[in-house]
Order: sequence, then structure tokens, then C-alpha cells
Amino acid sequence: MQKRVNGVVLNYEVFGDSGPWVVLSHSLMCDLTMWGPQIDILKNDYRVLAFDTRGHGGSEATEGPYSFDELALDSKALIDSLKIIRPHWIGLSMGGMIGMTYAVNFPGSFASLILCNTTSRMPPENLPAWQERVDSAKNGGIKGMVPGVLARWFTEPFLSQPRPEVEFVSNLIQQTSVTGYVGCCHAISKINCTSRLNEINAPIEIIAGDSDMSTPVAMSLEMQAAAPGSNLSIIAGASHLSNIEQPQQFNASILAFLGQHST
Repeated sequence: MQKRVNGVVLNYEVFGDSGPWVVLSHSLMCDLTMWGPQIDILKNDYRVLAFDTRGHGGSEATEGPYSFDELALDSKALIDSLKIIRPHWIGLSMGGMIGMTYAVNFPGSFASLILCNTTSRMPPENLPAWQERVDSAKNGGIKGMVPGVLARWFTEPFLSQPRPEVEFVSNLIQQTSVTGYVGCCHAISKINCTSRLNEINAPIEIIAGDSDMSTPVAMSLEMQAAAPGSNLSIIAGASHLSNIEQPQQFNASILAFLGQHST
């Protein structure tokens, strides 16, 4: 399904018939289908909204650069248009950054937040790496970036065996619009909301992969320290896409947290 909100056409799907609302927000270079292992277990007890971020999947790739204020407003406009009140937000990587910005900009919006494999601050020393990725996408396209991205997103033991999950994610990466990728890279490279996490008045669960090179556990520890009352769960044997690499551990964490904070 598609809706035009905040000046952009967003692609989304709704799963489940009853229960509290859960919103799923995906990572850079993916789309809503990356949440398959979670949708399967959530749709029985929750109503699930999964959507493609601006510039990704079936959503429109407007010219960038994008900001998280803009991406958060996209999300809010979609949620409001569907008359969803105070959902739980689950965001991975970029999706976590969108959720944090949304929660800070629009207090009281969420029943809870689950922030997975993400960070509230991108260190200045990482800026050159982001610029290199932007240049690589612009000059050589997305396809040539696949091996490097997969090496950052999954552990070596996981990649060393033929796995349909890796082929699936590889295809998602290759389908990403250069325009959308570049637009979102600009936002990610500037994320800096650590000092405002204490303004979020909703329960927060932070999930980290113990082998995540993109957003290391240290970044999650920094978020936990800045968000009073937040909880940190570390997924063993997982890199950046912990929801795909270790779905059983990941699903157990989100179901336990949602169960505590759903009415």
C-alpha cells in the first residue's frame, strides 16, 4: 500500500488484526521485508505497521540530502494518517535513529521504543568513511558495495556458509536507489541526539549485537547511560543485522519487552 504524506509517497504494509500497534523501521539499504522474522511472530498478538523509509523499497526517492527531522516527520505523517495512537516503535540502525528523533521531537508519541544496532551519535572521525560511501555509490553504483556491506552486517562464521538470508539481504542492498542511499547517508553521518535521550518519556530497550562493527556495543552503552531507566540486551553471535542473524534471541528480547509494556 502507498500513501503520499509530508510531500513523499511512502510504501507500507499492515499485519495482524488486533492488539497494540507496533511500528517497524528498517536499516539503510533495506526495506520493510527485512522484518520478516519479526512480523511472523508479532502479527498474532499485535497490529504491525512496517514501512519503507524515504528513498528505499517502494517509497519515493526524492532528491536529498535528507535529515532525521524530515524522516521522523515522514513517519509521523504516515502514522497519523492511519490513526495509530502511541504505538511501540522498533527501529534497527537508521530506523532506531528515526525513532529517537521522532520521540524527542514529538514527546509522548510512543508507548515504548526498541532501538536496535544503532547509535545516537556519529563520531566526527567517521565522517570521511561516510563520504567515501557516498562517493562510491555516486561513481560506481550500489552493486559494487555489496561485499563490503555484507562483511560489516554479518559475522564471518555466518557469511562462511551458503545462507538464503545473505542472498536476500544482498538483493535488498542492490535494489537500493543511489538517490535514497545518498540522501540517508547525509542524515546518518550527522546524527547527534545523545544529550536529548533523557527527554524521551517512554520505556526504552536497546539491543546490540556483540560483534557489530557498524554500531559497536560501546555506542549502545553510551545510549543506555544517556537514557535513564533504559535496558540493554546484547545478542550473542550477531553483527549489525541481529534480527536476521540471530532471530530467536532477537525475537525473545522484543517479545519480553513488549509484553512488559503492552496493555
